[in-house]
Amino acid sequence: MGIEDDTREFLVRILHTISIVLVWMLLNVFFGFYKDYAFFINHPNWTNYLFYVLSAATLVMLIIHLRRKWKL
Repeated sequence: MGIEDDTREFLVRILHTISIVLVWMLLNVFFGFYKDYAFFINHPNWTNYLFYVLSAATLVMLIIHLRRKWKL
């Protein structure tokens, strides 16, 4: 007695969605907070601009990827 294929596929899709969002969030926290790219010290630096542009771009790409993945 095992799990049905449709149920298994649905649960794998949920786990993949959660894991990819968590990895995206962890990378943004690491580079933003621990590497200080999210904070302006006296004035914005080019690394701050690059961090925010890449964060926004990867968020858009992540949303597009997840929408395609969940489209039936």
